[in-house]
Amino acid sequence: MEKREFRAESKRILDLMINSIYTHNEIFLRELISNASDASDKLYYNALKNGSTGLDRNSLAIDIKLNKDDRTLTIRDKGCGMSLDELENNLGTIARSGSLDFKRENEKKEDIEIIGQFGVGFYSAFMVAKNVKVVSKAFGSDKAYCWESQGADGYTIAECEKDDNGTEITLFLKDNTEDENYDEYLEEYKIKSIIKKYSDYIRYPIKMDVERSRKVEGKEEEYETYIENETLNSMVPIWRKSSSQLTDEDYNNFYMDKFYDYEKPLKVIHSSVEGNATYNMMLFIPSKAPYNYYTKEYEKGLQLYSNGVLIMEKCSDLLPDYFSFVRGLVDSQDLSLNISREMLQHDRQLKIISTNLEKKIKSELLSMLKNDRENYEKFFKNFGLQIKFGLYNNFGMNKEALQDLVLFHSSSQNKLVSLEEYVSRMKEEQKYIYYASGESIAKIEQLPQIELLKDKDYEVLFLTDDVDEFAIKILMKYNEKEFKSISEGDLGLETEEEKKENAKKSEDNKELFTLMRDSLKDKVKEVRLSTRLKSHPVCLSTEGGISIEMEKVLNQMPNDQGVKAQKVLEINANHPIFNKLVSMMDTDKEKLNNYAQILYTQALLIEGLSIEDPVAFSNAVCELMV
Repeated sequence: MEKREFRAESKRILDLMINSIYTHNEIFLRELISNASDASDKLYYNALKNGSTGLDRNSLAIDIKLNKDDRTLTIRDKGCGMSLDELENNLGTIARSGSLDFKRENEKKEDIEIIGQFGVGFYSAFMVAKNVKVVSKAFGSDKAYCWESQGADGYTIAECEKDDNGTEITLFLKDNTEDENYDEYLEEYKIKSIIKKYSDYIRYPIKMDVERSRKVEGKEEEYETYIENETLNSMVPIWRKSSSQLTDEDYNNFYMDKFYDYEKPLKVIHSSVEGNATYNMMLFIPSKAPYNYYTKEYEKGLQLYSNGVLIMEKCSDLLPDYFSFVRGLVDSQDLSLNISREMLQHDRQLKIISTNLEKKIKSELLSMLKNDRENYEKFFKNFGLQIKFGLYNNFGMNKEALQDLVLFHSSSQNKLVSLEEYVSRMKEEQKYIYYASGESIAKIEQLPQIELLKDKDYEVLFLTDDVDEFAIKILMKYNEKEFKSISEGDLGLETEEEKKENAKKSEDNKELFTLMRDSLKDKVKEVRLSTRLKSHPVCLSTEGGISIEMEKVLNQMPNDQGVKAQKVLEINANHPIFNKLVSMMDTDKEKLNNYAQILYTQALLIEGLSIEDPVAFSNAVCELMV
């Protein structure tokens, strides 16, 4: 029996593949079962092409045998088998794929789904085996051949005996080490778990003899063992069935079992897509956020299958971050695979699928918002924060895609509303979409700045999440309507006559405001008359890009940079306190300085900001009272 060398740079490729390409040893079983499935597919397809109808799934079952005494694991199929030349070409040349050749020869046939196309999966066996023996007999041949190798040193091929067509691969497992326990691949539970994880939806039965026990008839305390040939895989993926074949219970049970959730999903998205990319998808929106969803430990991604074979447990490239809450899977026969099924090449097909999924998820969420408001609000309660982060991230690159999905509490409706709903109710003369930021709805409702807007019956959006105002700043506009904070800039509520009157009063009291600003030093940028106050004496507004609420959020972060909003102290000209301030300009400027400090501190407290010297504030108030 002549020993042969692997061709070309196969030694180097084999070493690289065993030590670098695959990250989990258990992948070997997935690869060998997929090869067995491909061999059965070829036989089945050729039989149909030749008019034979005698084959069915059960007759093409894939068998697994464990032998603990010899420390061997055997995978046997009844597929097309390999001739001498095919053994030489397919196993003697690494990266030569018989499956790929078969697919190319029949590329116009739409019903062919071949899993393996790159010819290296077989060699994953050497990750766990010190010796691999392949006995194969091609369909219609009267000769069988045995291929055997201990790895990169080469291989032998010799004629041997085999009763029927197909291929039998026997792995002689490596010796155990401190780091690796290869004996685990001789345990029934381990083989079952690997098949359940990766190969549950192979279309042919995967069978294995398993040991069972039962009571001996007529003897209560005695048990006997027997061997049962058990089918380990379910074969038919639920996602390949039409929705008309499935019930809500089917979806719920599948989701809870597959993704280890104790609650049924809030929404199911199930469809089959054909076109530039052909795939089946089954996506789920959970009823509640996982306990670690808003932490660094959470890992997004969908399960990715190729013809029912699991390629990746969590393919993060299929979901944008703002839809990371979606669970589910995608099964496609069109994905290009780079060397192994485990290392995806980020090619055009994957990008097409990813883009389509994003559009589909958004479409389903919009449909839920429109037609199932109660459930959408449940969804938003759990995952709305992630949608808002999506608006803000990447400098608002995705704001057009997400702006219709966000909800905010409405001052007039006293419930969550969308931006579209807000704009549809805007008054004819209303220039802006008004919003107010704060720690809670209750605190926002107490802000002095909101009183005048409520009096004019203008709707205000309440922003209570840390990310809200950052997202609104990124949006800038919605449906050509500009966003306007109730604490920033001109609210556009004055008539021309009111503007002229306010400008004159500001000019007449310019010295007063300058004196108050100087007494407050760098605490405020300016002191001025307010156009946003109705009954309250004073409030703070801001200029520039940083609001008071944004200042709070930024300064709560670990890398506190001491961010400061450019604060403006506004005085209500219609409040008695203003007349008091004006009178003190001529009578007691020192007392005016104290008033300025007290009014500024009151404004800070109203905004929920801490004050630098509570004792000084208390003393100043007591002095005035005395």
